[in-house]
Amino acid sequence: MKVDKVYFPLIIFAAVAMGFLLGGIFVRIPVSVKQNTENQTKQKLNKLIDFINNEYVDNVNTDSIVDQTVNGILSKLDPHSVYIAKNEAQGVAESMKGDFVGIGVNFFVDNDTVAVIKPLEGGPSEKAGIIAGDRILSANNETLFGKKITTEKLYSKLKGEPNSEVILTVFRKSTKKKFNLKVIRNIIPIKSVDIAIMLNKNTGYIKINRFAETTYKEFQIGLNKLIKQGANSLVVDLRDNGGGYLDQAVSIADEFLKDKKLIVFTKNKKKHIEKTYATSDGVFENGKVTLLINENSASASEILAGAIQDNDRGLVVGRRSFGKGLVQREMPFEDGSTVRLTVARYYTPTGRSIQKSYKEGNEEYFNEFMKRYENGELYAKDSIKIADTLKFKTPKGRIVYGGGGIVPDVFVPLESTKGNEVIPMIMQSGIVSNYVFKELDRHRNQFTNLNFAQIITKIEGSDLYYNEFKKMIELNNTMIDLDSSKNYIKRYIAAEFCRQLLGESQYYQVVLKDDTMIKEALKN
Repeated sequence: MKVDKVYFPLIIFAAVAMGFLLGGIFVRIPVSVKQNTENQTKQKLNKLIDFINNEYVDNVNTDSIVDQTVNGILSKLDPHSVYIAKNEAQGVAESMKGDFVGIGVNFFVDNDTVAVIKPLEGGPSEKAGIIAGDRILSANNETLFGKKITTEKLYSKLKGEPNSEVILTVFRKSTKKKFNLKVIRNIIPIKSVDIAIMLNKNTGYIKINRFAETTYKEFQIGLNKLIKQGANSLVVDLRDNGGGYLDQAVSIADEFLKDKKLIVFTKNKKKHIEKTYATSDGVFENGKVTLLINENSASASEILAGAIQDNDRGLVVGRRSFGKGLVQREMPFEDGSTVRLTVARYYTPTGRSIQKSYKEGNEEYFNEFMKRYENGELYAKDSIKIADTLKFKTPKGRIVYGGGGIVPDVFVPLESTKGNEVIPMIMQSGIVSNYVFKELDRHRNQFTNLNFAQIITKIEGSDLYYNEFKKMIELNNTMIDLDSSKNYIKRYIAAEFCRQLLGESQYYQVVLKDDTMIKEALKN
């Protein structure tokens, strides 16, 4: 089976593949840039661009030259000072804003055609009658299939203004009929809190995938729901959360910390220190708190973890976090592009800077995961090497570390066997979603009216779906030893069937059941 290119759902399409664009901590403060007409460097750049534009022998896209110039300048600073081109900036902004206007479907492109994985519950497409498995052939008579179709064109045709109409031509495979549907576009949330569910009668669980404008509000709703259900213990999952807005992480920390406890402080080039303290408004100041982190938890995730750890408020469980301790400020340009410039460093309450070194360049910096793999750190806490000079003490005398991420209180190794680190990435990628959709597309009638328990039994009770998935992976890579992680893989396949047939809550009920970090969190 050929692995098709998998697209993010339309409801979360704004996420950018380069995680560091979303992964920075950044503050939303207006930027004023002093204009100095006498600055010879600025004049030199402007004159050069004008000279090329007016006199160069061939036609040149000077916009692309400017983009390259800005990128070149920022690359000399640090890995998180970045330029976001105008064609990417809108998507990034929408992801951090927490919503956009569209039709509300999860989809991928199957054989050059838009295939609906699932319409958003209560969204415009579901209301119009679109169901899982439908193919969207055109929007307002504009063709949306074929080898030349691009994601940009898809989004531009399916997005629009609130309450605007779009006529979709749909092919329904189950009835082999083609028909038109009128869909009224509406605001589609891009959730940053994936789920808030109870793990047992006392323990709630909240998964945060990034810190966007709406994250604290989403978190509040989830936390209050869990408290009403009896939660006096909480697990907050920050695994693979690359960060986002500083104020959102601070607001969430405030829910756990008592009045006047230090959450974080920042220091800029002028040595100006700005401290942020908790207030008396927290609704979970006394319950048990556990945070889950891994090597992809960064920036705002690390601020939250550092605040909980340094104030002796709870335990951090998992593996050493990414190690980003820089704060960015945004400066928008008139053409829609944006620069994020590092303006300060942040420090945890005990005074730790957890920024890892970037002296070896950006490529080494972002690929540091390989060093952790090679030195065995992903499998043994003893392999984490940190200088004694980077030890700090919490108020209760616990040792915590700076200099490259948050070191967890309770270490949990990767679930995969050594040499198969790619398997967890595959399981949480679009590959599993693609495979499950195609299985459902061929045999959807076999799953009609099955409940949660029946779906689990059907998928995990035999090797049929595992073997089919294994064949698909081995067509593309014969070097991966899937059998060593067979039960782990079957769990994720079953979870994805539940997600596409039932919903997000059922997906998490499956993946969390045997999750090693969850087990450690419930033990401690």
